[in-house]
Amino acid sequence: MSKIRTPQHDVSRRRLVQAGLGAAGLAALPLHTAIAQSGEIVVGAAPPITGVFAFAGVGLHQGLGDYCEWRNANGGVAGRRLRYIGEDSGYKMDQAMAVFKKLMGAHKPPVFYGDSTAWAKAAAQEVSQLGSTLVSSPSFASDLADPAKVPYYFMAGPTYQAMIEILLEYINRQASGGSKPSVAFVYSDTEFGRDPIAGGKAHAQKLGIPVAMEIVTKPGAVDVSAEVARLRRARPDYVIFHGYVLAPIPEFMKQMKEAGMATKSMGTIWSMDKTTVDAMGEAGQGWMGVMPYRYSYDTAGAPGMQAIKDFAAKARPNLAYIPLFYTHGWLVGSIFCEVMERCLKANQALTGPNMKAALESIDNWNTGGIVGMPVSLKGHQIPIGRIYAYDAGTKLFQPASDWIRTA
Repeated sequence: MSKIRTPQHDVSRRRLVQAGLGAAGLAALPLHTAIAQSGEIVVGAAPPITGVFAFAGVGLHQGLGDYCEWRNANGGVAGRRLRYIGEDSGYKMDQAMAVFKKLMGAHKPPVFYGDSTAWAKAAAQEVSQLGSTLVSSPSFASDLADPAKVPYYFMAGPTYQAMIEILLEYINRQASGGSKPSVAFVYSDTEFGRDPIAGGKAHAQKLGIPVAMEIVTKPGAVDVSAEVARLRRARPDYVIFHGYVLAPIPEFMKQMKEAGMATKSMGTIWSMDKTTVDAMGEAGQGWMGVMPYRYSYDTAGAPGMQAIKDFAAKARPNLAYIPLFYTHGWLVGSIFCEVMERCLKANQALTGPNMKAALESIDNWNTGGIVGMPVSLKGHQIPIGRIYAYDAGTKLFQPASDWIRTA
């Protein structure tokens, strides 16, 4: 696997991330002096490289780590090199917190990437008390985009509520003849699933979109025949699924088609990776949803996406498709670095308050087309997305809308 690297980086990377050990093998090494002398900046992370969300965690880990390598090859951050230290959380809360505390104690990274909503909420109080670290994770939980209550957390995309609002804005634009399309919400009986529903219903009411039905299910493979019968009677124009990755969405879609329903099915980010929808097979035809980023094959006029594609081609030649998880990790890394560079160029220490101010100063910022509109991080989120529709024939998502920004 060829990568842009120095001999020193080869040694450190072998120590850091071989065999899923990450920083575990470095806990006893005297890195404080080496880092101080070299001026390196540590980027810490606890991605779920193993466990139930390894399908996402591996890409998150690779994207963030590869961005750090790419950034080093392009001058680093204000001339300082990055050292990425990622250790597997296994998507286990106690393990994720243990990794966080160990890396904070050993290396004091100014930025850290966690693995989940649970981690982000558990770490929030400690991060606020430390006042030394800016953090992010794969979570888009709506209550985490709160600069007052969670001052040192940001998300590289819209909250789950903002995603639902973007979907509703798209649906609203499909109105014709004075009547608005109707919508049903189908969501999992989890914190993740329930997160945006109240806000989504309020936004639908604001737009005058009728909510035909609300259905709650267990996540995963469940019998949905009774729920499909209810949807058949209500006949909504759109069904928005949230709180799932895959099952039971394909079964819903299959049974709705068998029932002759013309309802369009839509989802949010974690149900929008190409490989996930490929697994739906024929049932995936017509699947639509909101994505905060371009897909990796959509590089026209997007130098940031082209940089991802070029680097991954060299660093990971066996990676046939760059998943959204990799793109997400790369974008998180770019935001970390933009924040730190703004502080360092202003001769400010990399403290929590300074980095929060730098984060909130990011406005009209070009991500190189990864996000299709200039972004602001004043609200600690990027409330922008685009609707894509899946073509089962080509197995590609294609744009179904322009980029949509929600307030």
